[in-house]
Amino acid sequence: MIGSAQSAGEKFVIAQVQYGGGGDWYGDQTTISNWLKILRIRTDIEAAEERVIVKLTDRNLYQYPMLYIVGHGNIRLAEEEVEALRFYLTHGGFLFVNDDYGLDESFRREIRRVFPDQVLQPIPNSHLIYRCFYDFPNGLPKIHEHDGEPAQGFGLFHEGRMVVYYVYSSDIGDGLEDPKVHPKDTQQVRELAAKMAVNIAVYVLTH
Repeated sequence: MIGSAQSAGEKFVIAQVQYGGGGDWYGDQTTISNWLKILRIRTDIEAAEERVIVKLTDRNLYQYPMLYIVGHGNIRLAEEEVEALRFYLTHGGFLFVNDDYGLDESFRREIRRVFPDQVLQPIPNSHLIYRCFYDFPNGLPKIHEHDGEPAQGFGLFHEGRMVVYYVYSSDIGDGLEDPKVHPKDTQQVRELAAKMAVNIAVYVLTH
């Protein structure tokens, strides 16, 4: 089972995926460390302190219960990466994808290769991910303007379990960055991002 080492007392780690295609996979450089700090402060989750960078073909991929993909540009997965991600997700892993503005088209194309028999489906506001720790009765919060579209959360499922959670026109990751990175973000907006980030982690660790 993916991430089984977590139950043996190891700290919760969020692994950021290094992908090909030219997109800025390396973005949100302070997001994960801030996210983990929030978890240590607000929950009883034993969280690590820094992000881990992985490739989908890394042999140690399967020790991480959660992967993070972010970017503004193109993502392209090699066939072996597609197969590795499919195995990871169908054996207990979870993928959170944060569209930083511009990732949507290529991510949808690549995730169709991972699950060719599925399409990303809207996650209703009643889903547990919006109420497993903090309550979001209106669903995914809006953090950045992007094109002014409403924040939208999408998912893919395997045997009834959500294995991919994709946020579009929301940008939770940017809301978690150091304040100096996005100085126009209000404290209220940053708090919404923090609370949603807690919910995502709690959901991953309990489902």
